[in-house]
Amino acid sequence: MKKIILPGGAGLVGQNLVARLKAKGYSNIIVLDKHRQNIEILKQVHSDIVVEFADLAEPGDWQRHFKRADVVVMLQAQIGGLDYQEFVRNNIDATSLILDAIKVNNVPNLIHISSSVVESVADDFYTRTKKDQEKMVLDSGVPCPILRPTLMFGWFDRKHLGWLSRFMKKVPVFPIPGHGRYMRQPLYVGDFSNVIISCIEKNIQKGIYNISGHEKIDYIDMIHVIKKATNASTPIVRIPYTLFYGLIWTWSLFDKNPPFTTQQLTALSAKDEFEVIDWPGIFDVPYTPFADAVDETFNDPTYGKVVLEF
Repeated sequence: MKKIILPGGAGLVGQNLVARLKAKGYSNIIVLDKHRQNIEILKQVHSDIVVEFADLAEPGDWQRHFKRADVVVMLQAQIGGLDYQEFVRNNIDATSLILDAIKVNNVPNLIHISSSVVESVADDFYTRTKKDQEKMVLDSGVPCPILRPTLMFGWFDRKHLGWLSRFMKKVPVFPIPGHGRYMRQPLYVGDFSNVIISCIEKNIQKGIYNISGHEKIDYIDMIHVIKKATNASTPIVRIPYTLFYGLIWTWSLFDKNPPFTTQQLTALSAKDEFEVIDWPGIFDVPYTPFADAVDETFNDPTYGKVVLEF
């Protein structure tokens, strides 16, 4: 009967977390988000929980929900886009107000969802603001575990592997930048959701945990696994990195919210390698092999076909 608040809970992690919380018997769940289309999808899939529109970067009626709350899982994040101020609003300003609501209402448990990019060599809007956000949480004095996931995929994936799979079905050839040997450590969001639930049930109050995918796989090999799982027939073709960069840059001229930006392409080739800790042992959460997780992502009969708006 714990009252669990999920700021930003209509996104990838939130939608997966709600499904798994309900499967564990939790029912007093409140989702606060400002993406109206994804809110409606969440309401359709889970009509028995509270889902409310809220711009968390502005004070508002949403703050009333923190009264007598037991757990806050801070999920809100601006991941992509071209406007730096949007990253500031959603990753910094919203975090400040949420921390204030937690303090005012003496909420006993916070779980902060940070990102592996805080240890990345990349320098983009997302990386800068996620670093600032994590420091803000640490400096707040609110005790909480900080989870740093790597690139995630799974049910409801609209931006990462999910977008790639849909793009693959729409184009005559699937382009790969350069040699395609950019090592990734993708994390199945189903496993990550179970790590969050473990933090709730074990009442973990502190620690910074790098939750990385346990398999290191090159980008081009990821694409081949997706192709197999979705039964796609699209040829996979390598093209020069500079040409790929130019195509992405041109796309951004016509799309204010492009699915892939030049900043993200630079981050893809940054040669980051993140620490792999024994999070399955720490949180008692079994690791799902990458190929099995991809198959479940696209072929699950209940959630495999539900797609959030980009």
